[in-house]
Amino acid sequence: MDKIGSAPALAGWYVISLRPSGSHAPVRRAASALGAGVVSVSTLALRPLPARPALVAALACPVVVVTSPAAVRFASQQLAPAAAPGQRWLALGAGTAAALERAGVPGAVFPDSGTDSEALLALPALKPPPPAVGLLTAPGGRGLIPETLAQRGAAVHRANVYQRVAVHPRAARLRRLRKLPAQTALLVSSSEAFDGLWKPLDDAGRESLRARPAVVSSPRLAAQLAALGFRALVLAPGAAPETMLGALAADVGQGRFR
Repeated sequence: MDKIGSAPALAGWYVISLRPSGSHAPVRRAASALGAGVVSVSTLALRPLPARPALVAALACPVVVVTSPAAVRFASQQLAPAAAPGQRWLALGAGTAAALERAGVPGAVFPDSGTDSEALLALPALKPPPPAVGLLTAPGGRGLIPETLAQRGAAVHRANVYQRVAVHPRAARLRRLRKLPAQTALLVSSSEAFDGLWKPLDDAGRESLRARPAVVSSPRLAAQLAALGFRALVLAPGAAPETMLGALAADVGQGRFR
């Protein structure tokens, strides 16, 4: 039984959020529930892209793949998604599936083994894929999903419904990171967002981050940060803020970061 009046799991901790501009509120809510503060450092902003003809084609496919909650939001601004009889919808993670349900498409299937492209491509609905697959996403990224589906014989109807635009953090913001207490963790769910923080840092700034825990949402990101010298990595089973904060809280509760 929990002790009455016990401190929240992350009391005294801070987390660094790299979510796109205007998208930090879910991190703040999840952190606040566990007693942690948030320092937001956006390195990306999301902007809509007109894609109605491509969106119509993508939504007509027997399987539709959606890569992020942002893809749901920006697609819905152009054409309300709706599941046709027999059509299957796949989401990159639980957060995207929840966004689809709020938009009127319940029951999207998502991998329970992670939130990266490899996990999605391992879903039975894509092995082998149907003749045509719709993809709601943004330009850039790794390109593994459309490339692999094409290699498997599917015609991929891609609708780029938004784009990521680089945002350069102010120097004063980057300097502030060094002054944060040792009980500060970096949340990393996007390689592109992380690169936008890492590249402008000087050696001292990079070493300051390496010395702190980093919570990552996939084995691929864990390998990327390990190669850069990060010494305390927490692998979360998903990219949702509550999932990442929960993984950190579990390790803190086990005394890993004393």
